[in-house]
Amino acid sequence: MSYLIKGPQSPVRASIFLPASKSISNRILIMNALGDDPREIKNLADSDDVKAMMGVLHSNDCHFNIGAAGTTMRFLTAFLSKIVGEWTITGSERMKNRPIRLLVEALNGLGARIEYMEKEGYPPLRIFGSALQGGEISLSGGVSSQYISALLMIAPTMEKGLKLHLEGEIISRPYIHLTIQLMKAFGVEVEWKGQDLYVAPQTYKPIPFTVESDWSGASYWYTIALFADHPEIELSGLFEHSLQGDAAGAKLFEQLGIHTTFTGKGAILRKNGIKCDRLVYDFINEPDLAQTFVVACVFSGTPFHFSGLQTLKIKESDRIEALKAELRKLGYVITDKEDTILEWNGERCDPEPHPVIQTYEDHRMAMAFAPIALVKPEGIEMADPQVVTKSYPGFWKDLASAGFLIEEK
Repeated sequence: MSYLIKGPQSPVRASIFLPASKSISNRILIMNALGDDPREIKNLADSDDVKAMMGVLHSNDCHFNIGAAGTTMRFLTAFLSKIVGEWTITGSERMKNRPIRLLVEALNGLGARIEYMEKEGYPPLRIFGSALQGGEISLSGGVSSQYISALLMIAPTMEKGLKLHLEGEIISRPYIHLTIQLMKAFGVEVEWKGQDLYVAPQTYKPIPFTVESDWSGASYWYTIALFADHPEIELSGLFEHSLQGDAAGAKLFEQLGIHTTFTGKGAILRKNGIKCDRLVYDFINEPDLAQTFVVACVFSGTPFHFSGLQTLKIKESDRIEALKAELRKLGYVITDKEDTILEWNGERCDPEPHPVIQTYEDHRMAMAFAPIALVKPEGIEMADPQVVTKSYPGFWKDLASAGFLIEEK
């Protein structure tokens, strides 16, 4: 199935209640489960990743298939390693090709017993859960922050706690900071000095918690505002002083021409009349915004140089190759260097006559490319559009409410 998406015939005036943050939701679910007295969590994300997490936490089974939920795979691998029992966890074919060796080795070094059921270094996993001794380990700071967060969240339950030394450059710092701040809200202190993180044995004290809206999901509406004439888009549930690293996208969009006004309920997006000549940015802390800004820059005619993209190849898709392939279909040539840099200097090529954008089982490919419907009068055709359920199940419905025409093909 595919969707043909066409832009509104009138200015975009929309009031959107964004989905809750899945990054916060899944962390809070783990911490709540590790506490002695779980409390109500309000406004949990209605996404595939969070549904997969809840399905496992509320299950009486010992065999789990979490589909394409990468965050859930990493967090549960750590969580199940300290829950007494024998567990198996698997996922989609893409998940079976997403590396998890470094997390497994770290957990095994802390007293866990985890085995690979098929390919060495990849899911599915067999986990023999038990009390973990803990102690001191080293891990590259250049790995997915989800590995680090997974270890930190179970650290207070370890007999010796955890001292985690991060080697080299630390990427995605805001996601680690998010984990630490949420742990603090649940009564657990984490000491972070330089390259070292230390968590003493402690007890989680769950509290009633309301999850804020998702800044990653907001980024696609910023692109819509950028491409639209005289837009006014209200996004409910966003906090100006957010724990989410992707809130940095608001300031970056200022350089492309979108101003954010924060209200008591959320944010309002309008044009500010600014357009930079070239956008240069290091996405080391916000890799999930890369697809949004690549598309936003290309279709606003803004050359760019984006670095810090080393984790893009191991996301839901190889996002570097996916972006290059799909933009070439539309007549744009972006280049990559050393798997960490993407750039565009205005180079064009002949577009395909009837391009169909492939989504690669990647929710962010679908949502990043959808706003292009505003600048292509014939619209844009999107394959497998339901991938958005991973983080933003109501995305197409929200687009329709903003005046977009969506036709199933």
